[in-house]
Amino acid sequence: MAIKKQFVKTKPVCKVTFSVEAKEANAAAVVGDFNNWDPKAGELGKLKNGTFKGTFDIDKEASYEFRYIIDGTFVNEPEADSFQWNDFAGAENSVLAL
Repeated sequence: MAIKKQFVKTKPVCKVTFSVEAKEANAAAVVGDFNNWDPKAGELGKLKNGTFKGTFDIDKEASYEFRYIIDGTFVNEPEADSFQWNDFAGAENSVLAL
């Protein structure tokens, strides 16, 4: 799993690429505060090597809780900027700081 951030100087957004290695999985998505926890809005495309990947424009100057959904299971990003306990989830969420 990995996160790549590319800050856009001319816009108030950051292009964030999420990558998840899940060769056996059928579907993966990234959900969080930045897309209203909507799996459709965070769908990741599967590459030939079994990695799921997607790039999203996310407003910068903020931090966002997020998680991956891999075949219906919530998974944290080990390389997240930090982790935040979430009472609704009953678990820690990954945090993306832009």
